[in-house]
Amino acid sequence: MYNFDEVIERRHTNAMNTDGFRGYIFHADDTMKFPYADDEFIRMWVADMEFATPEVVIDGMRERLDKRIFGYTRVFENSYYEALAKWCKDRYDWSFDKKELVMSNGIIPALYELVQYITKPDEKVLFLTPSYAYFKYAADFSDRACSCSDLINEDGHYTIDYEDFEKRVADEKTTLFILCNPHNPSGRVWKEDELKKMAEIIERHHIWVISDEIHCDLLRLNQKHIPLGKVMPEYDRLITCMAPSKTFNLAGMMISNVMIRDEKLREVWLARHYNFDNPLSIAAAQAAYEKGSDWLEALRAYLDENFRFVGEYLAEHLPKAKYRASEATYLAWVDLSEYFEADENLPLFFAYKAGVLLEGGNMFVQHSDGFIRLNLACPKATVEEGLRRICEAVNTKHTEKYLGEN
Repeated sequence: MYNFDEVIERRHTNAMNTDGFRGYIFHADDTMKFPYADDEFIRMWVADMEFATPEVVIDGMRERLDKRIFGYTRVFENSYYEALAKWCKDRYDWSFDKKELVMSNGIIPALYELVQYITKPDEKVLFLTPSYAYFKYAADFSDRACSCSDLINEDGHYTIDYEDFEKRVADEKTTLFILCNPHNPSGRVWKEDELKKMAEIIERHHIWVISDEIHCDLLRLNQKHIPLGKVMPEYDRLITCMAPSKTFNLAGMMISNVMIRDEKLREVWLARHYNFDNPLSIAAAQAAYEKGSDWLEALRAYLDENFRFVGEYLAEHLPKAKYRASEATYLAWVDLSEYFEADENLPLFFAYKAGVLLEGGNMFVQHSDGFIRLNLACPKATVEEGLRRICEAVNTKHTEKYLGEN
């Protein structure tokens, strides 16, 4: 019914995926040259999909196009809230008041704003590492210090060091915790007992918490997402961020849902935020929530198979790699530290030696040396070719090193 094997041409669409990798990954311009032409790369880096946005979502945009006027727009109609609220209730058995919902043109921009609104210049922002880099960038942008609590890595399974976490939360200068739920890059789905332990610590010290739940829909078929707001139903200093962007490949539409419980903070947001929305984005998001469930279930099954394939392929061709299928996201987190020195630039190595664009552990703040993150939201044939190149490049490197030493 849905063709996730289709290879879609993305060149000449101003796609970050095809045209922006030099600046984003390598901080270089178009003069940077590789042994591969740009269209020869296997692209497994930026977190959008190589799959077509579902037709029901495109139909929603077409219906809005037929209205023929695209003036200043905000989410006024109750139907948008009803669609999102039903989605959250049906999938997560979680509800939120309509008054809490504000819109942002992305969760990253929301984080940048919220750090400024919540924290003072001498205060700290806490997050769990390895971490999505933009949590740190949001703090850096406002000249706020960062506090990093390293997760415990047990053979690829990450857990929270609650003793260290509470020590950092208890610091009187730590006033904001940004949680990634599910976690990026490890792909952990935080379970109810883990969320409750975090919640107890947060409530005991009365700090603010932003729960970035952008990956919550992209679960393996045997997993269940629990919004932090569900285990903290009465806690006012909680902001929940969700979006259709990762789920339905709508990142370029720039629309996100931000649920702010605290009335005063919500007033600050509405007073300072440039609060207009793209009319096509509203239509796309609402259509996704109303009609996209069947497509999402098919996508999840396809992704599960890609994750299974990666595990089998690495076990055969790179047996020293440490890999667990992510519990959520479409991003594989692979430990190659047995094959590389800690300070080696892995994105550069794989771009030059394999013609594969990927993100390395150096892009995830700390506690991530020797890792690569692979975007598996692409046709299986692309995943196969990318892995073939990655494994061949690593094995060739080690064969050459062995021959050089002998």
